[in-house]
Amino acid sequence: MAFIQLKDIVVRYHRKQNVLKGLQLDIQKGELVSLLGPSGCGKTTTLRVMAGFIEPQEGEFHVNGKDLTKVPVHKRNFGLVFQSYALFPHLTVEDNVAFGLKLRKMAKEEIQKKVRSILEVCDLVGLEKRFPKQLSGGQRQRVALARALVIEPELLLLDEPLSNLDAKLRLHMRVEIKRIQKKLGITTIFVTHDQEECFSISDKVAVMNEGVIEQYDTPEKIYTYPKTEFVARFIGFENFICFQKQQPHCYMADNKALFITDMDIEQTTCKGTIRPDDILIKEDAEGGNVVTGTIQVRTFLGKSYQYEVKTDLGVLVVNAASERIYETGETLHLQLPANKIILV
Repeated sequence: MAFIQLKDIVVRYHRKQNVLKGLQLDIQKGELVSLLGPSGCGKTTTLRVMAGFIEPQEGEFHVNGKDLTKVPVHKRNFGLVFQSYALFPHLTVEDNVAFGLKLRKMAKEEIQKKVRSILEVCDLVGLEKRFPKQLSGGQRQRVALARALVIEPELLLLDEPLSNLDAKLRLHMRVEIKRIQKKLGITTIFVTHDQEECFSISDKVAVMNEGVIEQYDTPEKIYTYPKTEFVARFIGFENFICFQKQQPHCYMADNKALFITDMDIEQTTCKGTIRPDDILIKEDAEGGNVVTGTIQVRTFLGKSYQYEVKTDLGVLVVNAASERIYETGETLHLQLPANKIILV
């Protein structure tokens, strides 16, 4: 049995259309699972159901076999870290971290022991007497994390905790979160709309769209084999071709050209997609899976160039190294390798 179970969760606001539509999710103990998706997809609502801020109209939420669907927030032993940190400005780092333990009326010596231990884990030793206004963004984030962890929660819930940090600090903090989570072995839910951030730290990722999970798998599987067009577009696939299946691994595009793929699916109609980095530029039109087109737009990306190429399949986006620079209006022969075409 999974440690965390969301069973057929339905949430609707003000009798309007459902925000969550029969959502199902199983999470194993000790996993870090990210809820990934665009604004309005339902990821924060899902987190709030787990936290106890929202009671679903339908469905159940279980932790370690216990039904917590109707259990109030203060009776769930969960750690919460929000986008805004929500630190008490009049309390020192030490007192902010100790706050939850004091509410539990724990002995003073035990509180001091636990606070010292978690401050070490979160690299906050030496900052105990500072106030939040005296801390950097990354330090405040670690204080919020320490406060959530010191109570030894069954579940840690992180709602876009890095969105207020600059790019360099976000990179550092996501490594820190992964390190602390693995060290403590705590089951963690991480809400984000940032694909790179999510893939870098997660054991599993649930890609959400309009209140449902479209794909739930490891970051590697989702990045390499998206199951739906929405997932593919969200994680960076830009080229889509309508296909009619002719026989196993053989598909005809709208322009009547045949393409061979390593993948195969049962549907007679589908879409094939390929990343811009995976399209090859050839010197001629010989060989299979080749389409010819004219460059409409060239964009400099630093280490490479991106070309928008008008073909009879539509406009294909291609990334190529800068050793050879092609000009707008130039004809290109593009090969779509069979092992890089993903069917969705």
